[in-house]
Amino acid sequence: MTSTVAIVGVGEVGGAAAYAMILHNVCTNIMLVDKRQSHRDGQVKDLNNSSFKEQNGAHVQAATFREASQADIIVIAAAAKRGIGETNLNHLYRSTATLRSIIGAMRPFKKNAILLIVTHPVDILTSLAYEVSGLPPAQVIGTGTLLDSVRLRGMLAEQVGVAASSIDAMVVGEHGGSQFVPWSLVEVGGVPIDELVGPDGISKEKVVQQCKHEGECIIEEKGAITFGIASVISVICTSILLDRRQIYPVSHVQPEHGCSLSMPAVIGRNGIERTLPISLAPSEKLELEHSAREVKRVVGQLRDNWD
Repeated sequence: MTSTVAIVGVGEVGGAAAYAMILHNVCTNIMLVDKRQSHRDGQVKDLNNSSFKEQNGAHVQAATFREASQADIIVIAAAAKRGIGETNLNHLYRSTATLRSIIGAMRPFKKNAILLIVTHPVDILTSLAYEVSGLPPAQVIGTGTLLDSVRLRGMLAEQVGVAASSIDAMVVGEHGGSQFVPWSLVEVGGVPIDELVGPDGISKEKVVQQCKHEGECIIEEKGAITFGIASVISVICTSILLDRRQIYPVSHVQPEHGCSLSMPAVIGRNGIERTLPISLAPSEKLELEHSAREVKRVVGQLRDNWD
């Protein structure tokens, strides 16, 4: 069965995502869209060269926005480049304008298309993408805190001395300053982590801060996060196209909070098959509410300034 993933914005992140999907045979066709046509065409050639050596390698081709809108999954990895001396708020306005322009050029989407938002700030842009895309809420997803959760499990695995796959832990809320770890739900091999190592066995605040800021460190050291986010994009697309129904903390519409936030969800062919209810401690509920308020505040500010 054929399947197509379109990637809008094929810089370092978009290119790495396409390569990850080729290596893991995620789909049969990959469409690349980028306003820099020469760069896009170079990526097409380079990626096809890597695909030819794979037995079932995907066919990579250049595409228009309209062609991309008919793909099974459309990955939005395009970002407005920050200008010298540009404020965070002005850059956010331009990022929002870029997203609206891209979605406007693609509408109407294929009826069952899934929109996967990668561009930062992912929760804010996922919230706005849902509003302007015309797609059902289950079909608009952001990568959210999935990469943060992968980092968290790796850090805890090193401290506890087990495989990361044996750690059940996640980061939820906004991908950013107000994200948090619901420690009451963290388990190692089914055992609550506090029972295993004791309340003083792990410096939780140190782990949280390291997890939250590791992305910034990577950007400072090498200029961009590429391989980690590419692997996340690949696993989300795999779960959708193969209807794997994996559970991942991804950004999606939370009706009770009025915005998109990362919460654990079952990911399948319909996108968000369902959100899993989680029992948070009272203090964790307050953190989630704070995270939602921060996202809603910025989304409202951006909406008020739409032309």
